[in-house]
Amino acid sequence: MAQPFNDRRFAGEAWQNDPRFALLAHSYSLQAGLLDQALLAAPLDERSKGQWRFLLRQVIDAASPANCLATNPEAMQQALASGGASLVTGLRLFVDDLMKGRISMTDESAFEVGRNVAMSPGSVVFENELMQLIQYAPVTSQVRERPLVIVPPCINKYYILDLQPENSLVAHAVAEGHTVFLVSWRNAGAEQGSLGWDDYLEQGVLQAIDVARRIAKADRVNTLGFCIGGTLLACALAVAAARGEQPASSMTLLTTMLDFSDTGEIGLLVTEATVAAREAAIGRGGLLQGRELAQVFAALRANDLIWPYVVNGYLKGQAPPAFDLLYWNGDATNLPGPMACWYLRNAYLENRICQPDATVQCGVPVDLRRIDVPAFLYASREDHIVPWTTAYAATQVLGGPVRFVLGASGHIAGVINPPAKRKRNHWVGPELPADAQQWLAAAESVEGSWWPAWMAWLDQHAGALRPAPRRPGHATFPVIEPAPGRYVKAKA
Repeated sequence: MAQPFNDRRFAGEAWQNDPRFALLAHSYSLQAGLLDQALLAAPLDERSKGQWRFLLRQVIDAASPANCLATNPEAMQQALASGGASLVTGLRLFVDDLMKGRISMTDESAFEVGRNVAMSPGSVVFENELMQLIQYAPVTSQVRERPLVIVPPCINKYYILDLQPENSLVAHAVAEGHTVFLVSWRNAGAEQGSLGWDDYLEQGVLQAIDVARRIAKADRVNTLGFCIGGTLLACALAVAAARGEQPASSMTLLTTMLDFSDTGEIGLLVTEATVAAREAAIGRGGLLQGRELAQVFAALRANDLIWPYVVNGYLKGQAPPAFDLLYWNGDATNLPGPMACWYLRNAYLENRICQPDATVQCGVPVDLRRIDVPAFLYASREDHIVPWTTAYAATQVLGGPVRFVLGASGHIAGVINPPAKRKRNHWVGPELPADAQQWLAAAESVEGSWWPAWMAWLDQHAGALRPAPRRPGHATFPVIEPAPGRYVKAKA
C-alpha cells in the first residue's frame, strides 16, 4: 500500500508492512483531507476560515494514530523488543515533563548558558531593572568608530545570536571589526509586572544606545533589531526623531514586522475578545508567562514541535538528543502584562504602529517615516512567525534609503546562517515596488549566506577604523560582571 500522502509520521516499515496499520494511516489521512475540504467549502469569511482551520489542525494532529501506543506499531515493536523497558523510560520522561510543565525537546542537562552557549567574551557594562547591556571584547587590533547596538527579541533569550562560536552573529560582527553592544532583556518577575511598552523603549533601547555612544565616544551608532526587537528599535528611533534626535547612523531589521496588516497564522489568534481578556487580566499589572508564548509558537507547527517528542519520548522511551537550538527554544521569558497588552492591541489587532502619528509613545506621536537613516531589512522566505511579505511591507513605511534581502529557510535558520557553512541562498533586488511578489519576480538569487552582503553594507555606515579599546566600559559605566550576565540565566 502506498505511503499515505507522503506523511512522514507513517513512513516507517512497521506502518507499511502491516496492512492493518497501513489502512489505519490511510483512513486517518483521508478523513483529515475531507475535513479540510469541508471547511474550505463552508460559507465563512477568510479570517474565520483561517481561525477554524487552525483549531481543526490542532484536533487532527492530536488525533493521529501515531500518537497512541495502541495504534502505533513502531512503539509496540519497541516495547516488545525492550521487554517493556521503553514504556518504563517513557513514563519517567512523561513524569519529568509533567513536573516541568512542558514537553522536553532536547537534553537540557547538556547545556549551560555561559559554558557552552552564549560564550563570546564580554562584560556587562550597564544594567537597570529591565535589561543588562553587554559589551563584547574585540578580537581585532582596530575597530570601527561607530559601534553596533543589537536589540534581540524580548520574548526569547538573546543568545540565539550567540549560540555557538561557529554560528554566532555576535562573534562574526566582532571578528569583522565592530564593537558590539547587546541588550540582554530581563526575564520579568512580579516586580517588573507593571512595566509598559514605553519602558522598553526608554529604559531599554534608547538607554542602550546612549550608553554605547558614551562608552565608544561615538557620534552615532549602528543598530540591529531582531523580530519584536526590531519593532522596538524602529519605534525607539522614531521617538528619538520626534524629539529632534538622530542617535543611529543605520538600522538593520531582521524578520521584523512594522506593518501588521498580514501577521500570518498568529494574527488569527488575536481578536478583540482575546486582547480585551488579556487587558482585564494583566493589562494594569501582571505577567504574560513565557510558557504560554512557547505553547502558542509550538502549536503553529505541532507536528514538528510537539507530537514527535511525545511519540519518541513517551511512547518509544527515547530521550531527546542534545540540540543547542532547541535548548534555546525551551528557555522561555516572561513579559510584563502592560507591555504585552499594548503590543497586542496596537500592533497585531489595530495595526497602528505603521500609521503616521497614530500612536503616542514616550509622550510623542510616532511616525516611522521620520527614521531618516539607511535601513537594511532581512526576511526569511519560509518564516511562519513573520511572513516575508509582511516584513517586506516595512520597505514602504521608512523615511530613509532601504535595502531588502530575502533569505531561504525559516525564522531562525534563515537568520543564523554563517558564511562558512555554505548553506542556502538569498535573493536581492535594487528596486522596491509596493508589491512584494513583484519584487521577488525581479530579484536575483545569490548562493550562500546573506551575512557578507549585510557586513559590506554595515561597514559603509560604521565610520573609520581606530585602535580597539583596551578595556571594556567607561569611567561612568564600569564593568559590573562578565558576560553573559545574570539576567539571561534567570528561568521563567
